Parts: sequence; structure tokens; C-alpha cells
Amino acid sequence: MFRKTISVIIIGLAMTVQVHAQVPKVVVDIAPLHSLVTQVMDGVGEPALLIRPEDSPHEYHLRPSGAKVLSQANIVFWIGEGLTPWLEKSLSSLANDATKIEMMTVAGTTLHNFREGATFEAHPHHDEEIHEHQEADHHSYDEKHDKHHGDKHEINDEAHAHHHEGFDPHVWLDPKNAEVWLKMIAKTLSHADSKNAPIYEKNATEAINRLHALTDEIEQKAQSLKGIKFIVFHDAYQYFEQRFQLLTTGAISVSDAAKPSPSRVSEIRQTVKELGVTCVFTEPQYNPELVNSVFENTTVATIGTMDPLGADITVGKDQYSLLLQAMINSLQQCQS
Repeated sequence: MFRKTISVIIIGLAMTVQVHAQVPKVVVDIAPLHSLVTQVMDGVGEPALLIRPEDSPHEYHLRPSGAKVLSQANIVFWIGEGLTPWLEKSLSSLANDATKIEMMTVAGTTLHNFREGATFEAHPHHDEEIHEHQEADHHSYDEKHDKHHGDKHEINDEAHAHHHEGFDPHVWLDPKNAEVWLKMIAKTLSHADSKNAPIYEKNATEAINRLHALTDEIEQKAQSLKGIKFIVFHDAYQYFEQRFQLLTTGAISVSDAAKPSPSRVSEIRQTVKELGVTCVFTEPQYNPELVNSVFENTTVATIGTMDPLGADITVGKDQYSLLLQAMINSLQQCQS
């Protein structure tokens, strides 16, 4: 009897080791996407995060520790070249054999074109026009694939004024995209690790249900914020804005946070004066002194913080939902 019990324990331990040995090594580029992957992998494994949320993904330099993690990866989930133009080459050289999922290319992902000008002249700011604008600008990757891969992005603001074409890469700030991705993440993991597929699928379903509840909550809060006039540090928020119909008045910098030109700063200051903008948001990844200098001696009364990455939020499965909650809370502070 004793020997039989020992044999059962040994077999059980061997099966456990075998299952965990098959769990893929997963790497994710940014914290909000890492949060989604962590939710799907909950109870099975833990994905590695490549870029901490306090760092700017636009300007990030891969560290030796990150290079090592990539070289060991079986699966890499990353937003896309528009957010981290340096990462594609690293993936080719360090993670050539890994399965690489570029989230901006996932079928069903909503994509928006880059906005032009400091105050987005081509985009309507009136409530009655927002829905029509959304319908015209919401497209999946399938409709825009060829254009996306042909775009070239200049690094200075003057060039951006005329050549910043293609798609805004801050796609994770639309919770509908997160819903699409959760399904793809579960599918990818299940394909690589079939024994744990039921757990991945169950986790993804539960995460989507939580996301629906969060979206409903934010929509209710957004109803009272229609018509507020605010300016952001860089144009990173249109996916959140358009999902919840809260359009910013302008951005100091373009989508990749390049240093603004004097003409752009002048345009922003003029807009503040003409529209009576009273609220502007900095970001923890960048020097707030630039914002302070731009709005010195203007009508701006509130300088708050809005962060598309969640630098002050603990990395993990709750990070994504806390990030979206923090954004709507920041806008509520602007209103008050």
C-alpha cells in the first residue's frame, strides 16, 4: 500500500512537471498588453514584460536583460512597428523562431489614422459630428494592411506636419480592441499549449466579461463630460476619446511624442486663448517643464496627469482596467 501511494505521488509530480514544462515562454512589449496576456495566462504561467510603463516605448533602448528574454521567447505579443520602430529588427535577430503576434494586425482591430495639426483641424469637435466621424475612421487592419506597411514616419515635428501618415499605434486604449485581442491571445496560447487550452479560454472569457462591465462604467461617467475642453501632452488618446466620444482640443506633441515645433506651440497657445481651454495633461514619461512653459500666462488653470501606459500602476493582470479607470478619473478632475 505504501509503495502504491508513493508511485501515485511520483506519477502525479511527473505529470505536473510535464505540463509546466510545456507552458510557452511569453514576452510582451508594454504593460497594458502585458496585463491582458497575464489575465489569460492566470494560473498557468507568467509573461515577461519588455518595457516598463515608466519608460517611453517610442524612444526605448533594449537592455541586455531584455535581449536575453527575447532570445528565450516562444511567443511574443507586441503592439506594432508604429509604437516601437526599433523592436522589429530585434525580433528578427533575437526571437526569429518565436511566434510573433503584432496586435495592430489582428483581424477585427479598430485602427485610426494619425491626426494632423496641433488642434486636429481635420477632425470635428462637435457632439453631433462625432458619431459620423467615428464611422468614417473606424477600420480594421484587413482594410488598411497595405498602407500600414508602406508608411514612413519622420522623427521631427515639422516633418510630421506633412508626412506623419499611417495609423496611430495607441490601439490598446480602445477596450473593444482589448476584447478582440483577448480572444487572439487565448487562441495563440492554446495552439502552443493545448493541455492548458481550457484554462486560457476560460480566463479570456472571464476577462472579456470584466471588460464589458468596465466599459459600461466608463460610458456612464463619460456622459457628464461631453463638451469639456482639454489639451494633452502628446496625441496618444484618440482611441479612448473616440470610443467614449470625448475629443481633446489639441496636443502639444504628435503621436510619437517628438519635440513640438515653435509653430505648433504657438498654435496651441492660440487655441487655449480662443476656446478658453482650462485643463491640460502632462505624462510621467516626459519632462513636465515643457508643459508648464507652454501654458505659462494662459487661461489654463488645471495641469493634471494622463498616462497611456500606467507608470504609477502596479504591473499585472489588473493594470489594464486600472489604467482605463485612471484616464476617465483624470477627465473628471478636469471637469471639476
